[in-house]
Amino acid sequence: MSKVPAADATLRVLSYLASQPRPTAASHISRALDIPRSSLYDLLQALVARGYVIHHMEDRAYGLGPSAHELSSGYNRHAPLARLGRRIVEALVDRVGESGHLSILRGQETVYLVEARAQNRTSLVTDVGVRLDALRTASGRAILAKLPNQQINALFRSGPERTRAAIAIRMTRELGYGWEDGLVSPDFCSAAVPVLDASKWPIAAIALTWKRGKASLDQRVLDDRVEELHEAAATLQRRLGILAPKIAHQPNEIIEQEGVTVLSPELAANIDDSSVRSHIITEA
Repeated sequence: MSKVPAADATLRVLSYLASQPRPTAASHISRALDIPRSSLYDLLQALVARGYVIHHMEDRAYGLGPSAHELSSGYNRHAPLARLGRRIVEALVDRVGESGHLSILRGQETVYLVEARAQNRTSLVTDVGVRLDALRTASGRAILAKLPNQQINALFRSGPERTRAAIAIRMTRELGYGWEDGLVSPDFCSAAVPVLDASKWPIAAIALTWKRGKASLDQRVLDDRVEELHEAAATLQRRLGILAPKIAHQPNEIIEQEGVTVLSPELAANIDDSSVRSHIITEA
């Protein structure tokens, strides 16, 4: 039991609204958080007065306000993700002996925040600040695979691009981690897992990259590295103060195959991503 119940209720309401895809009716908030409706209305009125919540009167619903955005902006100015992530990625690289990265998604691009090169390993193109096509990177795929399909459809609007995204994301969801082989640098492969916030939204990804060449992939080595990545991501979530949520986004549905992965041979031939091409189903 919290020693400051009003403060606890306030934070729970703000966290709940932040986890919702759209403004929410007070009755839904009351039921979800088990807060009496009379108490909830008093709390909401105070939050509206301070600008942390907006009352959408035409919809009879509540959503986050500009003051909540200012809190988010202040958090970002302190750059805790890169600051805390660097030590975690460096520790991961020391344990595994391969180069590692921390990155975020910006639109259709992967943006690298941290690069930690392993000893005696080749310099890679994924330096801090570099932007790459998200669908070609393991990190981008790991993040995209955790987004709702509506968000993916908003990011990838054109037919061929949306199809390429759908196939890559479906493959990533089936694997349970992001994977690319030779798409960023020849002879190199990467595996990545997402870092999730309290509402299960992907805020970043941690990746390992190593030289594979023409050697066959050792599945045991890959499984061990993916496990190390999951442990690193969980550590970063704890350092950021992200706890297991009671309320989260609806689980992502795998993009359905019908109308997405069935392509004409002509359209399939225009997709140059080898890891995606192997999962394309063409029309007979």
